[in-house]
This record gives sequence, C-alpha cells and structure tokens, in this order.
Amino acid sequence: MKRTLTILLIVMSLGFIQDIKAQCSICTKTAQQLGHKPAKELNNGIIYLMIAPIAIIGFVGYRWYKSGGLEPGQDQSNETHGTSS
Repeated sequence: MKRTLTILLIVMSLGFIQDIKAQCSICTKTAQQLGHKPAKELNNGIIYLMIAPIAIIGFVGYRWYKSGGLEPGQDQSNETHGTSS
C-alpha cells in the first residue's frame, strides 16, 4: 500500500510540472535568437539527457542505502572508531 501511494504521488507530481527551464543563461539567450520552437526543443533535449545520470545516481544511492545498514546488536561507535581492548 505504501509503495503504491509513493508511486502515485510521484506520477501526480510529474503531471503538474508545467515548464521546466534546464538551460543556463547563455544557452537561453542563444536559443531565443533561433526562435521559440528551437528553444523549446533544446530545453527538452537537455532534460532528456539529464534523466539517465540522475537515474543512475538514484539507483546507486538506493543500493548503497539498502546495503549499508547495521546488523542487529552492532554498535555504530564500535564500527567506526574500533575498540581498544
């Protein structure tokens, strides 16, 4: 149930995005000189190219988060600083 709700919220939030500007100021000025349609297509291309690196970083971060947990009974302070027995 929780997973379904999370996916539903993500899809709904993506649906409400009206216009994302992904260009730096220099690219925006250059694209505006070309006209409205080329500027919009350049912006869409930039956003399309950003999807893969963000997805990869998200996947690696998720896997790191899932595998980095402590086992029950372990103390975090002993894990990072070691014990002096």
